[in-house]
Amino acid sequence: MSKQIDGSFYERADAHIRVAAEQLGDVPRGRVSASLMYACARFNVWVGASGQTSPAEVRKAYGETIEYFVAEYRKMLVKNLDDYVENFDQYAPKVPEHG
Repeated sequence: MSKQIDGSFYERADAHIRVAAEQLGDVPRGRVSASLMYACARFNVWVGASGQTSPAEVRKAYGETIEYFVAEYRKMLVKNLDDYVENFDQYAPKVPEHG
């Protein structure tokens, strides 16, 4: 599993975000978020297991796989929360004033 960020990293991430954003017209954002997290977990299981040659090897790496992906997600979540707080006026939806 690679920790290197290549030149297309953010472009790929933005493409996933665009797909999720397109779904917001049909379902609430919490459901879109849950589907996106499920897809991410499912894909990451495949990534973690794809180098193994048997179910026993997948099971042996179970804890390590979970720890790796949870730690990486936590770092990314914290980084993005910090960014959102720092740029709140730019990112937050504008709520109309009632007069």
